[in-house]
Amino acid sequence: MEKPTPEQLKLHDEAVARGQMNYLDPETGYLVFTSLMLTRAGNCCGSGCRHCPWPLEEQRRAGRIGA
Repeated sequence: MEKPTPEQLKLHDEAVARGQMNYLDPETGYLVFTSLMLTRAGNCCGSGCRHCPWPLEEQRRAGRIGA
């Protein structure tokens, strides 16, 4: 997974500040989960989410490929 761009980080941080669970990436048109949403999920899903809040070891345990 690629690191978020500065613009993606800005959009993410603004969404989190508003308490939003996701934001729309204007470049791809995809709905992207914020770390707020991912934390509320309770554990890492292993999908390599852009704003995954879980430590690398937790991501590995969840089966994330390349972690």
